[in-house]
Amino acid sequence: MSKKQALKTIFALACCVALAVPHAGACTSAIIGAELNPYGRPILWKHRDTSTIDNKVERVPAHGSDLGYVALFNAADCDLKEAWMGMNDAGFAVMNTASYNIKDDKVPAKKMDREGLLMTRALKTCRTVDDFARLLETYRRPMGVEANFGVIDATGAGAYFETNNHSYVRYDLKDAPQHLLVRTNYSHSGRPGEGYGFVREANAEALLQPYVDEASVTPEVLTEVLSRTFYHDGRKQDMEYVPGQWVLDLDYIPRYKSTATVAIEGCKPLTDAAEATPEFVADQYVMWIGMGYPPVSEIKAVRNADGGIDPGLQGTLPGGHCRLGDEAKAVRDSIFDSRGSKKDVYLDISRLFNDQGTGIVQAKRRINHETYRREIERRDK
Repeated sequence: MSKKQALKTIFALACCVALAVPHAGACTSAIIGAELNPYGRPILWKHRDTSTIDNKVERVPAHGSDLGYVALFNAADCDLKEAWMGMNDAGFAVMNTASYNIKDDKVPAKKMDREGLLMTRALKTCRTVDDFARLLETYRRPMGVEANFGVIDATGAGAYFETNNHSYVRYDLKDAPQHLLVRTNYSHSGRPGEGYGFVREANAEALLQPYVDEASVTPEVLTEVLSRTFYHDGRKQDMEYVPGQWVLDLDYIPRYKSTATVAIEGCKPLTDAAEATPEFVADQYVMWIGMGYPPVSEIKAVRNADGGIDPGLQGTLPGGHCRLGDEAKAVRDSIFDSRGSKKDVYLDISRLFNDQGTGIVQAKRRINHETYRREIERRDK
């Protein structure tokens, strides 16, 4: 099969999953080693794609033996039962991407998609990457998951756990080339050629490589470059620089169903995870988050403490919606159009970028750069 034919096949599969699995999650993600960050801190990043387009950020305080944590939830999750990315009082952080090539049983769909429940348990009980491994080993079977779980802890350790209903395969950050791991919607340990997100994974790796080479990967690179760039590695094209107005929404990291970009920046690695007290984590850990459609989102710095969440991120509106999410969603809806197609959507790229530097993405990047500068200065002083 030629490269051109292979790309056509990938495009066809992407359309099929969008039509056949309307409620499935997707996501592009990465774990960045502390060695690659100029501040010496590991990063856990997730660009969330899901049909559940309304999200919120809330804090769950410690209770009994359960650790307190702050996490991203679906807006309608009134009881905060399913966390989709978060960090806890011990400096443990977790996220996931859906996988579509490691389920090896006939567990029905109604008993699947329970990743959020598992991550909630992890945030309440885990202090280290090894704790998460023990949780998976003892969790009830079938687990109801098919996912790549990414985790980091206060010692700087990180790993992906490619997990199905009965088992997992672990990939440690310390063993990864250049201390970088990237995952989308297939598992590297799974059935070859199955799954989704091959192009998005290549996009992320290509966009990150210059920063990896210079050990300058920051949360700002992840939220402002990867989550706002319409680069396609198969074509070696960045649509920001291609003349034209309408772009087919397919195989870029940001997509119509993208609902958040989240980068959890940990602490400078500690010798012992037990040194990470809730006060230390509240001071040193930052969850950088852009809610709603990431290319037009405003970044806020979230801390795991009382008052550590910007009110615009919390589910204070009807249906548990958050203000910043609704604002970004309204902008998103104004820049997409079907162009008469029954299955495809097109993006008006001219609204995001222009020669004058006044496009929506360009303007948001300037605002968000100031947020990063201010919050990093506050943390590091």
